[in-house]
Amino acid sequence: MKDAFLLMVFLLSCNEISAQSNNTKFKTKPKNIIFILADDHRFDAMGFMNTIAGLKTPNLDKLAKEGAHVKNACVSTALCSPSRASILTGQYAHTHKVVDNFAPLPNQLKFFPQYLQQAGYQTAFLGKWHMGNTDDAPQKGFDYWLSFKGQGEYYHPTFNINGKQVKHTDSTHITDLLTNYALDWLNTVKKDKPFFIYLSHKAVHASFEPTQRHKDIYKNQSINYPASMYLTATDSSKNWGGEKDKLTQSIFGKANIIDMPKWVKNQRYSWHGVDYLYHGKIGFNDFYHQYFETLLGVDESVGKLLEWLKINGLDENTMVVYMGDNGFSFGERGLIDKRHMYEESMRVPLLIRCPSIIQPKTEVEQVIQNIDIAPTLLAYANQATPSQMQGNSFLNILKKQSSVWKDKAFYEYYWETDFPQTPTCFGVRTERYKYIYYHGVWDTNELYDLQTDPMEINNLIRSKEHQEIAHQLRDQVFDWLEATGGMQIPLNRIIQKRFDHQNRGNY
Repeated sequence: MKDAFLLMVFLLSCNEISAQSNNTKFKTKPKNIIFILADDHRFDAMGFMNTIAGLKTPNLDKLAKEGAHVKNACVSTALCSPSRASILTGQYAHTHKVVDNFAPLPNQLKFFPQYLQQAGYQTAFLGKWHMGNTDDAPQKGFDYWLSFKGQGEYYHPTFNINGKQVKHTDSTHITDLLTNYALDWLNTVKKDKPFFIYLSHKAVHASFEPTQRHKDIYKNQSINYPASMYLTATDSSKNWGGEKDKLTQSIFGKANIIDMPKWVKNQRYSWHGVDYLYHGKIGFNDFYHQYFETLLGVDESVGKLLEWLKINGLDENTMVVYMGDNGFSFGERGLIDKRHMYEESMRVPLLIRCPSIIQPKTEVEQVIQNIDIAPTLLAYANQATPSQMQGNSFLNILKKQSSVWKDKAFYEYYWETDFPQTPTCFGVRTERYKYIYYHGVWDTNELYDLQTDPMEINNLIRSKEHQEIAHQLRDQVFDWLEATGGMQIPLNRIIQKRFDHQNRGNY
């Protein structure tokens, strides 16, 4: 009896030691991070959202199914360079000063990969940098560097790989090339040390060029034309969707056309308008289909990285983040492109998978911004948020350990020389309302109730019942600017050529 009791104690002790060993082993596994950024990917352009007819994105769907979908992810500026700088610095554009696609990159900025590098992470950047005056030169914070000049080319790209120019002359697509280089680098990392890889795709930036295997897949796919596409239409406008459907007819009675800003109405027949998009270089239907065909390559890229993690036994403790740098309009109010503060421009896809801390099918309702990415990734790596960062970590929300969070997102966009038709604007988005203030133009500000008017067609700025909320939100915008040093419009002396789209050359 005594021997049996001693044997039981011995076995229990062994089990406890084994459990402790397993827990220690689990906890000490390197916390790896893969951050994937797509260009101009709108928030609802994913198969599981069921908003785009025929669209299939199985690997993005897998991320959402096995991790978290941040449903209200927003950028603080819907433009490539400012948003990318905000992701890297955790700061608003008026703070980091990369306010447009030509503004120089201040030397004093510190990117979050530098902190990861200091913490012992193996770091790599691959893809589109497109920020300030740095061109494709290697940047601080990365052990491995691969980039290209400007927007790059979908086919036959030239890469700057650790300072050396490498030209690709075959027919390989840039999305596939970036993915293959990323996998090659991952195969070189030391598995006992944490790694961070930033894969920044050119896709899906215009002009859209899918891989050869994806070309014309959606050519004959029906299009879900947004009902608000017709709101700015005139008798001379093209009727893209045939007869206006019942949904379109129904919103005409609800839309406040009078208080739609003039700059929006005037853009319909322009470079960023559906009736003359890119000055007639492509028709809307082809433009629409090619965008989603180009996106398919990005989805496959995500799948290859997930498969690599699984094969190498690193999928449990690796945080995979997929995000868009800004959204994109596809006909809403007669507009294409981004820059403005409407939902399809300001909101982005944000998917995060990390089985060790995030439960499958987690849905995050809170309003998360691009400035919150750096603090969150640093928190996962057990690093504190640096004092200069203006964003916050939402790691505890992902882990369902807290629901406490800020209840609003702020927005800014600064007038650009190349696209003067879109004015400077500031705004705030809460879980229910959106307020947009236009600076320097004689035009109408905007207020929308996102709960009752998700398409943002009924401007409440002059509604008597909404004056109190309008004034409150306006005060919040200026309080935010004052508190964060944004009361002066950032101006940069930029040497650039302005292109005349009427083919008269540069001036």
